[in-house]
Amino acid sequence: MITPLDIENKKFYKQMVNGYNVEEVDEFLDELMIDYEKLYKENIELKKNAEELHNDVGQYKDIESTLQNTLVIAQKTADEVKKTAEKQAEQIIKDAELTAKEKTAGIENEIMLKEKELAEVKKKFEVYKAKMESLLISQLELIKDITEE
Repeated sequence: MITPLDIENKKFYKQMVNGYNVEEVDEFLDELMIDYEKLYKENIELKKNAEELHNDVGQYKDIESTLQNTLVIAQKTADEVKKTAEKQAEQIIKDAELTAKEKTAGIENEIMLKEKELAEVKKKFEVYKAKMESLLISQLELIKDITEE
């Protein structure tokens, strides 16, 4: 690529016949050099900006990729946490049901024991009642015997 310095240092050899006017050529080359220098610098700046933008795009793509991966990992983690919570809930329910069954069985056993005790007390009461009736009858008979005598 031709640089502004190349244009400035370019020398043309004079030809005697039908040659160009040296001053006009020099003036044109000066104008051309100034315009070309501006374009050359602008081109360098644009390339530099394009490279920076390209680098920025690359960084943003990396960030986007990282965010997508993070979202995927977060979703997987959320799913795992949900599954774990559901399993724990199921286990808590099973444990509660087992505990309830055990307590119910224990209470039923206590009820049966209390019913047996109640039946025994009723039998003892019936025996006691019979003994008392017998005692009262015998006492009544004694009183009758005493009054008859």
